This record gives sequence, C-alpha cells and structure tokens, in this order.
Amino acid sequence: MVTYRASKIFNAPIKYVFNWATDYTEEDNLIWGGKHRRVILLKTKSKAVYASYKDGFDGKPKLAVRIVTLNPSKYSWHLDYYGEEDIETGEYKLVTLGKDKTRLDMVFHNEWKYGKGPSQEDFQKETNEVWEKYAEALESDYNSGKKAN
Repeated sequence: MVTYRASKIFNAPIKYVFNWATDYTEEDNLIWGGKHRRVILLKTKSKAVYASYKDGFDGKPKLAVRIVTLNPSKYSWHLDYYGEEDIETGEYKLVTLGKDKTRLDMVFHNEWKYGKGPSQEDFQKETNEVWEKYAEALESDYNSGKKAN
C-alpha cells in the first residue's frame, strides 16, 4: 500500500467549495481535459457513485467505479475507488483559511494490483494538474456569482 498526499487552495468560501466540488456531473472530466466521460450511477445528498475509464499503464482504457460518501457538516468526503489496476481510498477535508479562502487536504491510500504505482512526485503532479483546472473553474463560477449545487 502506498500513501499519497496533496492539497489545493481555493479563493472561495468553504461552503461554496464543498458544494461545488461535490456536485458530481457527467461533464466534470471536461474541466481538466479528461478524455473519458464519467457516468453517474447514483447521486444523493450523502453519496455519489460513478463509473469512468482512465488510461492504464499500458495506454488502454481501464474501468473504475468510485463511491463517494459526503459529510457536509464537516466539509469532508471519503472516496472508495475500485479500478482494474488499483484500489484506492481517499480522504478529502476542507479547511477555512479566511473569509474567501479554503484549503483542500487530500490523502490517498492505493494498493496496486500489478507492480507498483506512480512515484509520489508523479502522483502529486497529476493530482495538482487536475485540481488546478478545477480551481480555475470553481473560482470563475464563484466570481461570476454562479450558484454551487
């Protein structure tokens, strides 16, 4: 098992960030340039389940299902990820840094089925690239007055 950590700061209040980040849609991958569509299987106030493909180490699409359990009162959520190449759990926790500034802390535990996964540096780089795109979209929505959720 490998543990990865990452964080991202948003220029928006914690409630907005939580609502925006946990409003799962089938178009979310378009925000960061993902080439595979996600399919929402279940979406409630406390849980989201979706399936999608991601490119595997061999370059071929690999199916994965994500189960996300939301905890709005603590501005946090938990991920259970079941993929063809790995199994992952993720903990996401938002922290207020000021009136309009919020930090997202992420901790992932991965178990790779075949060999070892990416290095800490590569995982962080990819995670940061995705969340940088999410931050741009989130902050644009917030600054334009668009409602989250």
